Amino acid sequence: MPRGDLMSFATRYAAAWSGKDPVAFAAFYDENGSLIVNGSASVGRAAITETARAYMTAFPDMVVRLDSLREDDEATVFHWSWTGTNTGPGGTGKAVNLRGYERWTIGTNGLITKSDGHFDNDEYQRQLHGGTPANPRP
Repeated sequence: MPRGDLMSFATRYAAAWSGKDPVAFAAFYDENGSLIVNGSASVGRAAITETARAYMTAFPDMVVRLDSLREDDEATVFHWSWTGTNTGPGGTGKAVNLRGYERWTIGTNGLITKSDGHFDNDEYQRQLHGGTPANPRP
């Protein structure tokens, strides 16, 4: 994918993460693609939709911003900032402000076949619960 198209794709992807439509977000993925968040995988567009729905529900005001985009070996690395308040059902009411990245493999169809994402889970837990270790999902 040409650099300009990739930057446009990444900008739209960040906006989709920030949106309230998990189906629209999952459309960035190949039908059999995978979204991995700190080692926990969602495989297939339906599973990716549900993972996005969980974050969007737990953090209804969440915003993901594109910080940078670079090519690394045979992957594209999408660096992001994420803010949101955990006001969804059963939420803590606390805000999070994190940075992380996703290593994308993009297929010939222009969709993500694999996204391997990482953020500091200890920092996430500290902001969300005051440091209690737990599952890295909302």
